Amino acid sequence: MAWFYLAIAIVFEIAFALGTNATKGFTRLWPSVFTLAAAAGGIYTLSLALRTLDVGVGYTMWTGLGSIGTVILGALIYKEKITVPKLVSFAAIILGVITLKVASGL
Repeated sequence: MAWFYLAIAIVFEIAFALGTNATKGFTRLWPSVFTLAAAAGGIYTLSLALRTLDVGVGYTMWTGLGSIGTVILGALIYKEKITVPKLVSFAAIILGVITLKVASGL
């Protein structure tokens, strides 16, 4: 169940990051409400995952996969460029996440 909670937390993390851009410095009401709700949801579901997972594993996966999702969706939604250095960084993050998952015993 911890991995399920972590997956939900990652979705919230991505929504939070993308929503922050849409708030225009928290000057737009509904994007700001959405962003704050996503932040709260992400922290709450991460806390549920960390009941079982080691904090080093859970938090690193949350931020790492959240970062990858944010960059990919940022490219699709906001037309941000994905460069070769970004792709190399994604590969490093993915390898790190896989290693952490294996090291944690699944």
